[in-house]
Order: sequence, then C-alpha cells, then structure tokens
Amino acid sequence: MKAALLTAAFLALVSMSWVQAVWLGRLDPKQLLGPWYILAMASRAKDFMVEKDTKNVEGVMVTLTPDDKLRVQSSRHGPDGCHQSTVELLKRDSRWVYENPSLGVLDYRVLGTNFKDYAVIFTQLEFGDEAFNTVELYSRTEMARPEAIQLFTKWSRGLGFRSQQQAQLQKDFTCANKILQCIAHGSAGGKVIEGEDDGCHQPHPNSCPGFQ
Repeated sequence: MKAALLTAAFLALVSMSWVQAVWLGRLDPKQLLGPWYILAMASRAKDFMVEKDTKNVEGVMVTLTPDDKLRVQSSRHGPDGCHQSTVELLKRDSRWVYENPSLGVLDYRVLGTNFKDYAVIFTQLEFGDEAFNTVELYSRTEMARPEAIQLFTKWSRGLGFRSQQQAQLQKDFTCANKILQCIAHGSAGGKVIEGEDDGCHQPHPNSCPGFQ
C-alpha cells in the first residue's frame, strides 16, 4: 500500500508536465543501452542520509535481452569490495516504463534525457517492509554536463526530495570501471552475482572474476 501511494504521488507530479511526457515519447529503449556512470542520486531509503557521503560512483550497463526485457547490470562499492547485481525488467505497457515486482522493482523510467550522453532515471523499489524511490543521474562520461546536473536537481526537488536526501557520489570509479570493463570483454552473463571484486583478468562464461 505504501509503495502504491508513493507511485501515485509521483504520477500526479509527472502528469502536471505533459510537455515533458510528450518529449520523452520519442525515446526508443535502445537509446538507453550501453555503459553509464551513476554520478548523483536522490533516495528516500532509510539508510541513505547516513551513508550518502561514503557512496562512490556506480557503473551500469543496460542491454536488451532477445525477448525484449531490459537488463540492468550494476556495480557498486560495499563493505567487502565491489558488488555486481543484475535485474531484468519487463515493459509495463506502451509507455516507456519497466518493472519486475518479483525483484522489488515496481517502476523504472526515464524522467529526462538529451538522448545522447545523460539521463535522469526514476525507480520505485520495495524490499521487505521498506518502500522507497530514487532519482539517479546517468552519464556516459565521468564528468556530468552542467545541464545534466541541473536536470537532476530540478527533478529531485520537484519530486520532493530534501537536500539531505540528495548526493553527488564520490569520484572513485574503481568498481564502476571494473564491471564495465568485464562486460565490455563479454565476460558478464545474465545471472545475479555478488561478491568481492579482485579484478577482471580472465573471461568467464557467466561472471566477472571476483564477482563469484
């Protein structure tokens, strides 16, 4: 119920900006494919405000599966090293919205993009008894364009995130670059893998070495 209320509130805010919705109607899912860095984040997760100052840049690779699912592979730094996760999302309807409720992803959509080198992504998540949403700044490069940061800030504030719930992530690209390198070499498969990252040296049919 809580997640449904949060999503309803979000949709009400988005519906007020029909111009933005029409503009994003031109977005082809293939325009989101490929490697990204997550450089900034806003989150209502209960631990985010405590942890945000130590969060590093994350790496993301977005691909389409043969059956048109959106596969999102990501790598982030954790207490025990770099952690990789993979989720496959189903298209909800004719709009550009994806989901996989069985994995806790209730909503994944693009709020804004220049269709080339940055995008602002909204997600609605539910894990156990915690429901929350996030806004993330995706960038093709390690340094975000000024207009990308402005768009991220505009959407975060517009969706009611307080300044304490927003952060530009620490410029440590260790985990982000390793997962992107592994995937680029064709060594990351579609299953969810978590563990400590020791590097990416030898290809493996289902995982990057160190993500086992």
